[in-house]
Amino acid sequence: MLLVGLSLLWQAAAAEDIKSPNGQLTLSFNLQGDGVPTYRLTYKGRDVIKTSKLGLDLKNATALTSGFAVAESKQRSFDETWTPVWGEVKTIRNHYNELAVTLTQASTARSIRVRFRVFDDGLGFRYEFPRQPKLDYFTIKEERTQFALAGDHKAFWLPGDYDTQEYSTVTSKLSEVRGLMKSAVTGNASQTPFSPTGLQTPLMLKSPSGLYINIHEAALIDYSCMHLDLDDKNFVLESHLTPDAVGDKGLIQTPAQSPWRTVIVSDKAGDILESKLVLNLNEPTKFKDVSWIKPVKYVGVWWEMITGKSTWSYTNQDNIKLDSIDYTKVKPNGTHGANTAHVKEYIDFAAKHGFDAVLVEGWNTGWEDWFGKHKDYVFDFVTPYPDFDVAGLQQYAASKGVKMIMHHETSGSVRNYERHLDAAFDFMNKYGYDAVKTGYVGDIVPLGHHHYDQWLINHYNYVLEKAAEHKIMVNGHEAVRPTGLARTYPNLIGNEAARGTEYESFGGNNADHTTILPFTRLIGGPMDYTPGIFQTRISTFNPANKSFVHSTLARQLALYVTMYSPLQMAADMIEHYNEHLDAFQFIKDVAVDWDDSHVLEAEPGDYITIARKAKGKSSWFIGSTCDENGRTSNVNFSFLEPGKKYTATIYADAKDAHYENNPQAYAIRKMTVTRKSKLAQYCAPGGGYAISVMPQ
Repeated sequence: MLLVGLSLLWQAAAAEDIKSPNGQLTLSFNLQGDGVPTYRLTYKGRDVIKTSKLGLDLKNATALTSGFAVAESKQRSFDETWTPVWGEVKTIRNHYNELAVTLTQASTARSIRVRFRVFDDGLGFRYEFPRQPKLDYFTIKEERTQFALAGDHKAFWLPGDYDTQEYSTVTSKLSEVRGLMKSAVTGNASQTPFSPTGLQTPLMLKSPSGLYINIHEAALIDYSCMHLDLDDKNFVLESHLTPDAVGDKGLIQTPAQSPWRTVIVSDKAGDILESKLVLNLNEPTKFKDVSWIKPVKYVGVWWEMITGKSTWSYTNQDNIKLDSIDYTKVKPNGTHGANTAHVKEYIDFAAKHGFDAVLVEGWNTGWEDWFGKHKDYVFDFVTPYPDFDVAGLQQYAASKGVKMIMHHETSGSVRNYERHLDAAFDFMNKYGYDAVKTGYVGDIVPLGHHHYDQWLINHYNYVLEKAAEHKIMVNGHEAVRPTGLARTYPNLIGNEAARGTEYESFGGNNADHTTILPFTRLIGGPMDYTPGIFQTRISTFNPANKSFVHSTLARQLALYVTMYSPLQMAADMIEHYNEHLDAFQFIKDVAVDWDDSHVLEAEPGDYITIARKAKGKSSWFIGSTCDENGRTSNVNFSFLEPGKKYTATIYADAKDAHYENNPQAYAIRKMTVTRKSKLAQYCAPGGGYAISVMPQ
């Protein structure tokens, strides 16, 4: 009887609850029988995450999953307001209640700590590994973090993959994932799916009772990227880390910590979009001087190559060796896009219309056989093709008040990029480039590594740090999806890590694509989605390409507001903008940095309407995007300043617009609005609208 009483007392001491500041979320920690750590999360009394296990399996060592006792438990509250270098709002409140539980494993004399932070909009928790004699170096076999869901939720999911997130989102019940997985795994330049029920994060869910739940991670540093494996009988998600070239999931030296595992929850979809939880779980910026980091609106020599009108390469030769070819003696192919005269046209266009910069891809030698050969020495990042005058173009752009954006495609050859990195960034400094678009197309070299394993995570962060030494901003493509690191490294001004506009040239994105991405991919940070395509029928300028952009022209304008990024491209070719200068005016006017943002309407997969206030100005911009069904959007202007009148310029779908057969049908009108105004606006199938709201 005494032993039973002691056991009950021990279990009671091992259980602890902590609430969010507003009291609506409750995190419960408990040690179950055999010392198994668990947690549970409820929202307004409803289960978000049912009792779920915590811990890690180790390679050639006792697992950190059971046999624990609570050595120490501490609670604290924290409340601060901080100012992002750039962002959707001027200031961000970081307010949470924290529970830190230190656990000891008697059989091994090891200890770990689980730290929980409960915000009004969700939960973040991580593992911490203090420095200790019995746990100095260890290898992770697998992380065993569970997210036990309360039912068969509707999910907006991507197939789990170690090398790409460039899949179309599938919308289905969790119970349907297994049956849909095969068709969901479409071809890609580099891909490694791992499970018939493997899913990627951020994972957006909606419960049958109307709870919106988002699962992701924050502050991914020196650790492997997390995916989720679904137990589709019990609806339990379990962490699944990306392995390295020898199959290990993480090499750890204490003291160390995992990234935060995040759960954002609300009964209102718009709250998920407005959450800053992932950012708040990252450390403040490491940079004392951030004056060189500035949001950018740009044009570029890019879409014409993506659509096949022109080429990245200067010649049509193959089997190129950079250290032995003399490009001045080879025959040009006549289709090279990055030539001096053509780039000057883009510089002139940028200057005329007030754009900050011009991106040029295909300027450097090596593009003839850059892909699919697993080459180590594939680019040197400093040698231009003969028809690209680096110095002359820099001077020409500077004379027009325009910056140039560098392009560094690595072809996945990471060792080669690091070998050339200092020289490449010195080259950028010399010629006035202060932003770089990096690329990691194809399999990683050295072979065996994956885009999302620990070694690559460290590479991406190394590039950010090295770029900061040179005062260079980074837009990373084909890298890992973001986890809020832009707070710590605000020179990370853009990422791809999802199907962007380029896929509209490769068969097209689903019409609901941009009604889902803000709920999934953008939870961790902004995306360089490259919107603004006005000529959506690619065959009009490249008859060989029958693909089309699954969007109306009006919705392309809306994406500058709904797809948040401090780096926004007017991605179409300049001749198409010159045909629609009235609509192009919105792209010229729209801001790329904001003081305030409000989600006016939202339902993942169906529609999103967002209003944003330009940084340091009184003007607002509204964007609305919908799925293939079309709808009528209802906007309340109550976010406007009291007592003021504004001129709203509405760029909308025409009544007969349709993303498939009449995408360029739009209408522009003006009206006076105040904070008491309301608007019912038609959105065509695959359409939307954009509104600039300027004070009178």
